[in-house]
This record gives sequence, C-alpha cells and structure tokens, in this order.
Amino acid sequence: QTGTGKTHTMEGEHEGSVDGLPTEAGVIPRAMAHIFEYLQASGSEYSVKCTFLELYNEEITDLLAPELEGFEVRTGGAFETAAASKSHANRKTHSLMEDGKGGVAVKGLEEVMVYTPAEIFDYLSRGSSRRRTAETLCNKQSSRSHSVFSVTIHMKESTPEGEDLIKCGKLNLVDLAGSENIQRSGAKDSRAREAGEINKSLLTLGRVITALVDRLGHVPYRDSKLTRLLRDALGGKSKTCIIATISPASHSLEETLSTLEYAHRAKSIKNKPEVNQRLTKTALIKDMNNEIDRLRADLIATREKNGVYLSQASFEASEEERARLRKRIDELESAINLTKSELANVTALFELTKKAHTKLQRENASTTARLGETEQALCATQGALTDAQVEVEESTHLLGKFERAQERLHLKTGKLADTLATSKTEVEGLFGKLERAGAVEEANKAALDKMCEDLAGRLQKLERSLEEVQAAEGAARDLTRRQLADFMRRKEGEVEALRAKLEGMQNAVERGAVAAAACARSAAAAAAASLEEHASAEGAATAGYAAAARAARDAADHALSSVTAALSSEAEGLEAFATRQAAASSAAHAAAAGLN
Repeated sequence: QTGTGKTHTMEGEHEGSVDGLPTEAGVIPRAMAHIFEYLQASGSEYSVKCTFLELYNEEITDLLAPELEGFEVRTGGAFETAAASKSHANRKTHSLMEDGKGGVAVKGLEEVMVYTPAEIFDYLSRGSSRRRTAETLCNKQSSRSHSVFSVTIHMKESTPEGEDLIKCGKLNLVDLAGSENIQRSGAKDSRAREAGEINKSLLTLGRVITALVDRLGHVPYRDSKLTRLLRDALGGKSKTCIIATISPASHSLEETLSTLEYAHRAKSIKNKPEVNQRLTKTALIKDMNNEIDRLRADLIATREKNGVYLSQASFEASEEERARLRKRIDELESAINLTKSELANVTALFELTKKAHTKLQRENASTTARLGETEQALCATQGALTDAQVEVEESTHLLGKFERAQERLHLKTGKLADTLATSKTEVEGLFGKLERAGAVEEANKAALDKMCEDLAGRLQKLERSLEEVQAAEGAARDLTRRQLADFMRRKEGEVEALRAKLEGMQNAVERGAVAAAACARSAAAAAAASLEEHASAEGAATAGYAAAARAARDAADHALSSVTAALSSEAEGLEAFATRQAAASSAAHAAAAGLN
C-alpha cells in the first residue's frame, strides 16, 4: 500500500543526534547499531560487509556502485532533469545467478567493508539518495523500486583445541515499493509502467505466499526477481520478520484490508531456520582462492583475445541468463501485443466518448436555455410551494393525530384480539364440556333406561310380594279378629263368672248377717247383762262384712275395667297396624304407577 511510511519505517532518521540514534531512527539504523554494539562487546575479531541494491522494472542495479558517484537520481514527478536522465543511462544492470548452495547471488554487486555504524549510515544515505522516487497523487515522494540492504558478518571463534573457526551470518533488510491504483495515483507513461511492474512483482510475491501456505507442489519463485531474492526468507532457512504498514484513511479501506490479509497469510509460512554456518579458516581461504582463480581465468581470456572473453563457466552462466532473458523478452512482447490491442480498444472507446461529449455539449446549450425558463417557472412555483408547505404542515398535524388515533385503535384492537382469543379458548372449552356433557347424558340415559328396566322388574316383583303380603295380612287380620273374638268371649265369660261369684258372695254376706242377727237374738236370752256388747259386736261384724263386700265389689269392678281397657288397647293397636299396612300398600302402588 503506497504512502503508508514503509521507507520511513526502514530508514527513518539516523543523523543529528550526539548521544546516539535519534528518536525517529528506522529499523536499519537500529539494527546496525545493535549489531556493532554486540560485536564490540564480544571482543572477537570480526568483519562487516554491506551491499545495497535496487530492483527497478525487474532490473537490478547497484546503489553503491562507484560509477554513480556525483549523480543525484531522484525525480520530481513529471519533470526530470538532464542530470537525472544521464544517471539513468549510466546505470549498470546486474544478473541473478545460482550460487550452487540453493540460493542466488547478484553478479558484479559492489560489496563494501565497514567498521563503524557511522560508515554504514553514510552508505545507507548515499544509496537511498540514488533510489528512484517520483511524485504521484497518492504520495509526494513515492518509491518506484524495491531495495535490499544486506549485511554480511564474519566472526572469528576458537575451539578448545585451538582451531580457528569463522562464523558467517547475513541480514537482509528489504524495503518494498507500495502497490498503487494507476487511476487513483494519476501515473502516466513511465510512471504507469513502473506501477505495473511493482504490482506485478508484489502479485508474484502473493502467489508465492499462497503456494507456501496452501502447501502446493510448485512455488513460482522464478516468476519474479523479487521472489528469487527473497527465496531464502520465504519458506527457507532464515528467520523472517514482516512489518505491514497501512493507512487510516477511509478511501484506502480496500488497500488496507488487502495488506492485512497479505500479512496474515505471510504469517502462516513455516520457515526452517538453521544456525549460522561455521567455516574453518582453511575452507574460507580455499573459497577465496577459487574465486580468485575464476577471476584470473576471466582476465587471461580477456587479455589473450580482442574484445571481451569469458571462461567456460562464466560463458555457460551467461548463456543460461541470456536464455532466460530471451524467454522474458518473448513474454514482454506478448504483453506488448496485448497492450496494443487494449490500446486500440481504448482508442475506439475514446472516439465514442468524444462523440458523446460533443453531443452532450449541444445538449448542454439547449439545457441552459431551458434552465432560464425553468428559473422563471421556479419563481412562480415558490408561492405555490409556500402554500403547499402550509397545507403539508396541516396535513402533517392531522396525520399525527390520525397516527395517534390509529395507535390507540391498534392497542384497543390488540386487547380485543386478546379477549377474542381468550373467549375462543373458553368457547372451545365450553363446547368440549357440552360434548362431554352430551356423552355423559347419553350414558346417563342408557343407565336410566337400564335402571328403569331393572326397577320395573323389581316393581313387578314388589307388586307380587305386596299381593302376597296383602293376602297374608288379610289372613292375619282374619285370624286376629277370630282370636280377638274368642278372647272377648272368654273374658266376657270370666266377667260373668266373676259377677256371679260377687253376687254369691253378696248373698253369703247377707245370709251371714241374717245368721248373725239370729245368733244375737239367741244370745240375748243367755246373757242379759251382755246384750249391749253383743249388739255392738253384731253391728261391728255387720259393718265388717259390709265393708268386706264393698271391697270385693270394688276389686271386681277394677279388674273388669282393667281387662276392658286392655282389650280396647289391643283392638286399637290391631286397627293401627292394619291402617299402616294399607297405607304402605297404597304408596307402593302409587310409586309403581309413577314409574310406569
């Protein structure tokens, strides 16, 4: 994403502070200061070399090359100075070659020895000033190329046996150019070609990241020089750190999301870092001697022949690079043909647009005339609009009242709906109860019919039983009457006998009185002196007999009265029993008649 501060993040400020790095120092100055601080603290022998290259339009140039001394190559947007154009022409391009160890090397790249951080900062400033930059609508000082600042360190270590070892390490600090939308950035001509190459290399980098994350069989490292340079950092043996810079502007939202997705996918790559290589001094000297021999062979071949000659190994490497370049040229020619066809289409579209523009100009003139008429009509419409606004306000007021009435009606309707729902539920329950009541009534009717049948049978049995009871009762009453008549006759006989006895007793008393009077009269002759006593005794005896007779008569009357009362009570009890039996029979007949 262009214009988000990538170059400032990597380089920043590295001058102007006496005590150390300034607060605006970037990643490269801070890393170099930390490296030299560690090396000086270790107390070991060391050497530090640095290179600074630029990848511009898929061409590698050396930013530390001596032939660029004295040239300022920064450009200022659409205007370029003659000195800048001359510096562009003097730039020498370098080719990529396989180093035989699974990596790549840039042929002929200037490697300078540095001893202090200040020297590195000086080379960094010198190389940065030579980078190609230009002004676009998105960025006032936009980097038009990728840059790689590499630092190679050799440290001397001694083994316990006294053997000297050389530990080698390399740090690549990459500043990528930002992708940009050509239409938004306003890039034209060479700027547009630069933007296309930048976007193409970043697209290839994205494809490499996708292939590594998805673990595809083929990873397109060779489709771009940028991915070939970063091959060891992407899924290789190095430790890699990526800083993604984004813009907070709302119009860059799409680019911001793309950058974040880019970094997230890159974070998923799995590298397999290895410990820095350790070489013996003998092996290092041997490698240097081999390099010297190769360079001497090239020099001898050049001296012995007119022109430029190379050794067989250099020639084969150059031929391989030339074949790759020819393939690249074919691809570019195909892209140019495609671009030409697209240009023809765009030209035709431009002609059509031009004609449409002319037509629109004529329509604009007529529209301007109509606009004057419309303005006059607009003045007349203003008055009508004022009246309409008053009507609208009144309508709005009425509409507000109507809406509030509708809301109240809606609330009442809701309550009525709830009531209807409740009533529906209750009616459904009532119908259910009625159905159940009907079923119960039918069951009761069936049970009642069955009970009536049973009751009719029982009543028939009861009638037969009542008839039998009535017959037995009649027989019992007849028997009772006969027994009562016999009892009355016996009692009447006994009363008559008692009365006869009483009359006999009375007669006996009367005869005793007569006999007593006769005895008294006979005794008077015997004793004259005791006549009065005898008379008194006779009177007393007569009174005693009379009292005894009365008592006997009273007892007989009392016994007769008791017997008569007992007979009357028994006769009343029998008559009451007969009455109750008759009433019960009548009630049974009435109940039977009611059931029928």
